[in-house]
Amino acid sequence: MRSMVKILLWAWMFLDWGVCSVLLPEITDGKFIEECIREHNRARSSVTPPANKMFYMTWDEGLAITARAWAKYCVFEHNIHLKDTRRMHPTFSSVGENIWVGYPPSSFSVKIAIENWVNEKQVYNYDKNTCSKVCGHYTQVVWASSYKVGCATQLCPNGIREFSPNEGAIFVCNYAPAGNIDGRKPYDSEGAVCAQCNGPCVDSLCRNTERDSHKSYNWTPDWDPSPSTTGSSYVSVLIVAIIRPIALIFTFITAYVVQYHYPNVFCYE
Repeated sequence: MRSMVKILLWAWMFLDWGVCSVLLPEITDGKFIEECIREHNRARSSVTPPANKMFYMTWDEGLAITARAWAKYCVFEHNIHLKDTRRMHPTFSSVGENIWVGYPPSSFSVKIAIENWVNEKQVYNYDKNTCSKVCGHYTQVVWASSYKVGCATQLCPNGIREFSPNEGAIFVCNYAPAGNIDGRKPYDSEGAVCAQCNGPCVDSLCRNTERDSHKSYNWTPDWDPSPSTTGSSYVSVLIVAIIRPIALIFTFITAYVVQYHYPNVFCYE
């Protein structure tokens, strides 16, 4: 019987080889969207010194589509089309971008990635508007006039170019209007919190019904490497989730039948 157990264990290991069990969220995943928005606004509402006009940030479907398209390239560098805004978004005139990468893919979480950007505030001097190290990710997150964001994450089985040859995950967020305009501070701190909102102020952020509204786009960037593979990560994992247990059951049945009809085939210790 121990030989049969060994065969089953071997079969399970074989089925597990080359299979990634990490399920990364799609850009339509409600929990993913909610977490992206929550973590961005958490950082925006807690800036020091406080802002007199910091827009509440909401999700933008078009920016998420752009982020997903670039993430598919699995390269740790900014989108080469950022300055060609007509190829970045159907309506916004400027788009900003932040990128996080890591491995193994299971190390990814929205909270960890955005916290990684926000922690750059430790090297940012607001009064002088200078950085002692890289802090452009942080200033984009808290750029007062950037009120839309769209993010995407992508599994990179063959590694992430310019980062690591190991299987990893890449997380891209696009913002509009773009931040990090040379010479400008990310926000104005003169006066009271929300003093310049011209509307409701909630958690130190300016709200506006029209600005916060959701818009849908029937649009895909012309540089998307595989526009027809939407949801591919879900499909591949779903296939694995179905095939793996079926194959294991089949292996068990086969081993049992062989053992029953040909008891001498297996060598017992």
